[in-house]
Amino acid sequence: MSVDVTNTQSPENVVVVYGGTSAERDVSLKSGAAILNALKRKGVAVCGYDLRDKGLVGLEQLAPSVVFVALHGRGGEDGTLQGALELLNMPYTGSGVLASALGMDKQRTKQVWHAVGLPTPESIMLDASSDWAAVVAELGLPLIVKPVHEGSTLGISIVKSQAALEAAYQEAAQFDARVMAERFVVGDEYTVALVGDQVLPAIRVEVPGGFYDYEAKYISNTTQYHLPCGLSVEQETVLAVLCQKAFAAIGCEGWGRVDVMHDGEGRFWLLEVNTVPGMTDHSLVPQAAAYAGIDFDDLVLQILNTAGE
Repeated sequence: MSVDVTNTQSPENVVVVYGGTSAERDVSLKSGAAILNALKRKGVAVCGYDLRDKGLVGLEQLAPSVVFVALHGRGGEDGTLQGALELLNMPYTGSGVLASALGMDKQRTKQVWHAVGLPTPESIMLDASSDWAAVVAELGLPLIVKPVHEGSTLGISIVKSQAALEAAYQEAAQFDARVMAERFVVGDEYTVALVGDQVLPAIRVEVPGGFYDYEAKYISNTTQYHLPCGLSVEQETVLAVLCQKAFAAIGCEGWGRVDVMHDGEGRFWLLEVNTVPGMTDHSLVPQAAAYAGIDFDDLVLQILNTAGE
């Protein structure tokens, strides 16, 4: 069931929840502000709420009829907020409890994809006592080390030698108790946004430094986003279907984004799913929507209208 935003009655009827306490707080504040302003321009009765202020008590006091979730990272994107909203009987945007929790856990996401036969690079869980030589022997070099539960590429390293592997683990462990190593796929990186039943045009991401890290995502002006992405019509169709299957396998709903690598042999490899993607001026979902003829304000309204489905 879609939410009828034309029937909002009070300034607090729709609440955009952003900020929070995760490592992605700064990005969330920017996303939330952009979403809030878009809904105001559309005439929606809306207010913003930083969950760090008074927590769920403060949110409940606002008595929202719909919550637009703009919290990135843990506490907002991992199923915890979604579970609380379910108990409070508040409709919200994005995926439900299980899909949010799975999507935030990169390793378990990969396990689900493996189970249903979808392609994703091999990976190994790491700890302080890992056999670094065995990790390299299994995954090869270079490889990727990343925190299992962080977004925005926080704590991620490209490891080019066995000697650098332990240091990369220690870096990732600062962000998460669970750390994984993943086979590095040489090729082009693509991202595909999904809103409702629509798959938006794929974007090819090109970074001069070769690594799409936090700075490349949110700070640098040298990162290039290619639309059209350069794939043939047939290849982009294959990619769209793959991302729909990946999204559905995790149980995602409403909207989200799937990140993919395309290797030199023409194969696509699923990296991760984002259940609350960024909505800043550097973000990819708004860029794909704009290329498809959907301006930012209309995109935000479309996402809002998926709440409660």
